Amino acid sequence: MAPLAYVFWHTRQPQVGRDEYEESHLAFHRALQANLPRGAQGARVHRLSSAPWLPTTRAAPEVYEDWYFLDDSAALDGINEAAVSGIRRGPHDRIARLAAAGIAGLYRLRHGARAACGPHALWFAKPAGMTYPQLYERFDTGKMGDALWMRQMTLGPTPEFCLHTNGALPTGLQPAAALTVEAVWEFPKESP
Repeated sequence: MAPLAYVFWHTRQPQVGRDEYEESHLAFHRALQANLPRGAQGARVHRLSSAPWLPTTRAAPEVYEDWYFLDDSAALDGINEAAVSGIRRGPHDRIARLAAAGIAGLYRLRHGARAACGPHALWFAKPAGMTYPQLYERFDTGKMGDALWMRQMTLGPTPEFCLHTNGALPTGLQPAAALTVEAVWEFPKESP
């Protein structure tokens, strides 16, 4: 089965400095990644200049996007519990106090490689009248470096699909949101 990603978007409170927020964010991720629960496969953090589904302020304009890679949906329970327990509780509570807003969704990799992450995130919906197989055929071009993610069970506020790419969407598909992705941190799962 294709890997899943729990994606969490969050913003900082306007009175909290970007450096303070990012230092607290990194401390939480380090604590979490030091003792990943079963089924968790690491994480990636992006900084976005905006995201239409999460409000920002002039004093805190950026949006953070945390991708937690999971073996399957059963791993959600483990990562949910791990984030707020043990040595991770303090770092989690600190970043939670500094955050202004947060929302999340669950996505399944439909095409490409989990590690692929171009500088663009193109969010789009399947056109009316197009079947899922027809949509997926548009991505079976052999193009390397793209990752197509599909929202699961209508969880999350975003359009149904996200293409991380260096390029553009295939002909006939229009982005509802075209975001520039800045990689902040990546935490690959350590080999046993």
